[in-house]
Amino acid sequence: MVVALPAGADSAPCQALTALWPSLVSSQPARAVSVQSPAARAWGNPAVIAICGYDAPAPSTLECLSVDGVDWLVQRRSDGVQFTTYGRSPAMDVLVPAAYAPEPLLLPAFGAAARSLPETGRHCQ
Repeated sequence: MVVALPAGADSAPCQALTALWPSLVSSQPARAVSVQSPAARAWGNPAVIAICGYDAPAPSTLECLSVDGVDWLVQRRSDGVQFTTYGRSPAMDVLVPAAYAPEPLLLPAFGAAARSLPETGRHCQ
């Protein structure tokens, strides 16, 4: 699985995710990614991909979900959904293929990792 890391992937919060990533996502085991970094992981086939290290999103008109104490911006893609932590810096993306619909049901697996990222004070409205 080819993964590109954002500039913030080397930040301390992203580097601390090793022990917080889920072992399974939707009953799917972890799989190899193209980079050796605690900031990126993938599970299953098609792959659910999580990457930490993005700039915190600015206020947005995108749909925003609150799941287990974490706010997520929702961006529908042609092949699934991209969820981005909102109110966390650095931000984390979770890319969920449509094969796992309804996609938001996978977000609780990422709660521990997302909650570990420092809060900015922004929340879903």
